[in-house]
Amino acid sequence: MINLGKKNLLGIGIDAVDYESAVERFMRAAHDGVRYTTTALAVHGVMTGALDKEHRFRLNALDMIVPDGMPVRWGLNLIHKAGLPDRVYGPNLMLKICEAAAQQQLPIFLFGTSQETLDLLAKNLKAKFPSLQIAGAEPSKFRTLTDEETEDLVERIRSSGAKITFAGLGCPRQEIWAYEMGDRLRMPLFAVGAAFPFHAGTLPQAPSWMQRWGLEWWFRLTSEPKRLWRRYLYLNPAYLYLLGLQWLRLKTFDSTEDPAPSTRMNYG
Repeated sequence: MINLGKKNLLGIGIDAVDYESAVERFMRAAHDGVRYTTTALAVHGVMTGALDKEHRFRLNALDMIVPDGMPVRWGLNLIHKAGLPDRVYGPNLMLKICEAAAQQQLPIFLFGTSQETLDLLAKNLKAKFPSLQIAGAEPSKFRTLTDEETEDLVERIRSSGAKITFAGLGCPRQEIWAYEMGDRLRMPLFAVGAAFPFHAGTLPQAPSWMQRWGLEWWFRLTSEPKRLWRRYLYLNPAYLYLLGLQWLRLKTFDSTEDPAPSTRMNYG
């Protein structure tokens, strides 16, 4: 079990952990019934914080950020000598948490994406983990919620009996959602991104060899070029540049003065 604590990567505290440690920490919070806001960040997620101090504040307020992308793992190993043998891939971590939740009889709630995707996701999760209890599932409205709608959503999730919530809203909306809802829901939240359509079977995953070599971004870019070209062709080189500055100690990434967000986004 690897748990080296949070390590500064471009000013964001990434947890240098492996799957076993991440699952253990998350499930302990589920049993205790306490907040444990979690996300899995690849390069895009890291850069959303590196380029926006208010969002960096949100990310650093989350309880656990696992290194989802190979380049993020490489960054931790390069700068902090973390020695991580593998990344903690969000979709795989979601399955490991679902497996533990099924074994330990802790109900889950699925929030985000479309009703069609949620139906397929719930079906596939139940097929994989027959004893998994899905307390509820609710699609996104794909807009900003009113304060009343937000409170109603909180009440529906809490009254469902769920002990764990998975949110699939896309980056960075899901991280904002976890930041804003963590104290309200008072249970572990995991912002899982593309894990919902991956496990629903509506979005293909990169072949394992591409994942091992950190080329998942290329697979996704060629699959959805119109939507993703700006993300990868701009942010990937920017990440490498900033990482080089941090490695060479030409720039320090100090987040202690980051301003707290002035308003709530209320994504849903």
